[in-house]
Amino acid sequence: MRVEQIGDATLYLGDCLDILPTLPKVGALCTDPPYGVGYASGWANKFRHISIAGDETTAARDAVLAWHSGPAIVFGSWKAPRPLSTKLVLTWDKGTVGMGDLSLPWFPCTEEIYVLGDGFVGSRTSAVMRHVWRNEFHPTEKPPALMAELLLKIDEAATILDPFMGSGTTGVACAKLGRRFIGIELEPRYFEIACKRIDDAYRQPRLFKDEI
Repeated sequence: MRVEQIGDATLYLGDCLDILPTLPKVGALCTDPPYGVGYASGWANKFRHISIAGDETTAARDAVLAWHSGPAIVFGSWKAPRPLSTKLVLTWDKGTVGMGDLSLPWFPCTEEIYVLGDGFVGSRTSAVMRHVWRNEFHPTEKPPALMAELLLKIDEAATILDPFMGSGTTGVACAKLGRRFIGIELEPRYFEIACKRIDDAYRQPRLFKDEI
């Protein structure tokens, strides 16, 4: 396991299901699990050799949700069922085509965002709280502005965890908002990209609410 500290971000290279039991509880979860790719875990025998979303299972995602008890924002996928404890489903309109069942004559252009747990902040009537986000960004990598907008509904004092960090977009948003962040990534190549992006974000001016 490798650990990098960049500003208020602590980044782990390794399997999140092995690392999470060693961490203290965090304030909030914000993550986009890697649905549709093979994933094997060493945390407890019942999760070993289970793919995260081979066709129907989401064992790693649900194991993370079982570990975390606070507010959670989790991106969904057409390949995976919603978490049973979902309280609200937000929609990200990607503005372009995305993945879907290739046997069907439609290209999906939206992605679900699951809201779970308690402890979110802000008002329903504020401009930040919308049910659908529309943008012109790349269809797979989540835009930092979208992640930042979601994070504004989480208490500023909360440490944000992304156990499936990927290229580090959640960490970039946290750096720009001045939030503490813990990121975990299994793939070394993406871990290196995340480290660079988050380091670059700390070298740039921070965002404020009226800039999101």
